Amino acid sequence: MEKKKIAILGSTGSIGTQALEVIEEHSDKFELTVLTANTNAELLIEQALKFKPNTVVIVDETQFDKVSETLWEHDIKTFAGADALAQVVESNEVDVVLTALVGYAGLLPTIKAIEAKKTIALANKETLVVAGELITKLATKNGVHIYPVDSEHSAIFQCLVGEFQNKIEKIYLTASGGPFRGKKTEDLQNISKEQALKHPNWEMGAKITIDSATLMNKGLEVIEAKWLFNLKPDQIDVIVHPQSIVHSLVQFEDGSMKAQMGLPDMKHPIQYALSFPYRYTSKSPRFNFMDYPQLTFEKPDTDTFVNLKLAYEALNKGGNLACILNAANEVAVDAFLNDKIKFLEIAAINQKCMENVTFIKAPTYEDYVATDSETRTFANSLI
Repeated sequence: MEKKKIAILGSTGSIGTQALEVIEEHSDKFELTVLTANTNAELLIEQALKFKPNTVVIVDETQFDKVSETLWEHDIKTFAGADALAQVVESNEVDVVLTALVGYAGLLPTIKAIEAKKTIALANKETLVVAGELITKLATKNGVHIYPVDSEHSAIFQCLVGEFQNKIEKIYLTASGGPFRGKKTEDLQNISKEQALKHPNWEMGAKITIDSATLMNKGLEVIEAKWLFNLKPDQIDVIVHPQSIVHSLVQFEDGSMKAQMGLPDMKHPIQYALSFPYRYTSKSPRFNFMDYPQLTFEKPDTDTFVNLKLAYEALNKGGNLACILNAANEVAVDAFLNDKIKFLEIAAINQKCMENVTFIKAPTYEDYVATDSETRTFANSLI
């Protein structure tokens, strides 16, 4: 079996670095051909020298000289800029594109990869949140498979293998509850950045960790699940599961349920997305039932964690509302991480943007671009 040629968009982030560990462990199955990074030139260079890809892209054009001068003697092609990021996925040297970019930046490269008929391993949930209808139609038109990398959506996908002829009654996306599970609004008035970045179960990047603390991450996953699995909003439930052992569940029409379980480890869903339909060996620690004598479940508190409620509102109304929510949240989270707003203001900004930015019922790609820009301008005016 020929090696799969892998492009990692966002190789210096949490998902990207773990994907490299998977590829290194299975170097007989995978060949790394493209690496990209936004601004972390030093780590990108280190990764390129170790894995010897055909091509690297540094989005920050001011760092092009630093990267290219180091890598040219190793016969590694170097490009810079957002346009290069969108173009590199079209290369004949790529079979699978792992989109591990953070936020809206993943949309255009994913579109270009689908148009080039590349298999997509999707870790950038915002792509489906912003433009789910456009992306799924484009994937169908081009005969492209989208394999989810988020642990929850990977769990649903794994539960559905061998069940594609059977209708889904409901899915349950599990949530850890984040670091503030059980807290009320009054408890969250003066939450610090450091407190919000302490996730109890998962090691993730700063943006997704804050999203987990506000439950926005779960809200985005609800929207993503609708497009990945062709579901209606009332078929998607969220349940808080503090131990993060049951990664998600599927309930079928006969009432039976399937769950995918395991220790919290992002390398598992990354590897499954890259290797599907095969399961390769893994050195990851194994789950022991005796270490978890009780698995508990509870209802999410959407009165305190308003972002999850906003996500369902965006899902039910459709159009460009999820695009508005995503753009507002990216601005608000960045502001919180830079000590410009308080924790509870994240959801407040998101809600105001949803109420005030122009709503478009049937948006085109150009409408999504315009909506993203308008929302960011408005959100920044609120900070």
